[in-house]
Order: sequence, then C-alpha cells, then structure tokens
Amino acid sequence: MFGRDSQRDAAELVVLSLLADGPKYGYLLSKEAAGRSEGAVRLTPGVLYPLLKALEEKKLVSATWEEVKAADAEEGEAGRSRKWYRLTAKGKKRFEQSVAAHRAYRAVMDAFLGGGEKEASS
Repeated sequence: MFGRDSQRDAAELVVLSLLADGPKYGYLLSKEAAGRSEGAVRLTPGVLYPLLKALEEKKLVSATWEEVKAADAEEGEAGRSRKWYRLTAKGKKRFEQSVAAHRAYRAVMDAFLGGGEKEASS
C-alpha cells in the first residue's frame, strides 16, 4: 500500500509546498525540508534532482539559471550559476489538489486510528 509511488507522491508534495512559499534552488529545498521536519525528511540529490526534472517536464515548475557572485568577488569576476525553481500556474493547481487529497486521506485514516471527529463525539 505504501510503496515507491506513495514515497514519490510525498516527496512531490513536500517540494511543491516549499516552492509555494517562493522560488528556491535545489540545495535550499533540501535544507528547508530537513529544517521543517526536524530532520525527518531528507531530500537527497538522488531523489530531489530527478523529481525536479520530472516536475519541470510536466510543466509544474519552471527553472531559470542565475549567476551568484560572492560578496567579496572582484569586479569582472564570474560567479557560479544556480538553478532556481518556481511553481507554474499548473504547479499551483497540482499543489492545491495534492493538499486536498492528502487531507481527505488523513481524515479516512483518522477514522481508523483515532483523532478524528467520530472519536471526539463518542
């Protein structure tokens, strides 16, 4: 019941939720996921970058390369490139649908595990 597809769906929801807050680059996505989950969610490069590529191919995110220069860089010195990801309109819609589906799933599971409204009214 909880195989690779559910793990991939969970990772997608995490990434979409982080991007719903604004544009981010890969390393920042992994750091924020770990920070928000107190280390429980680890988006390793082997998971994160293929997922971002798939989201880009599905037109759920768009990406742009931007040059980043160190604060102490000399004039004319090249910076390094960083790829920034942003949710598209299609991505925002997918995020909203995923959140609704997750909440509905949680409500069903709460009916079995406790913590739902039926238990509170008993």
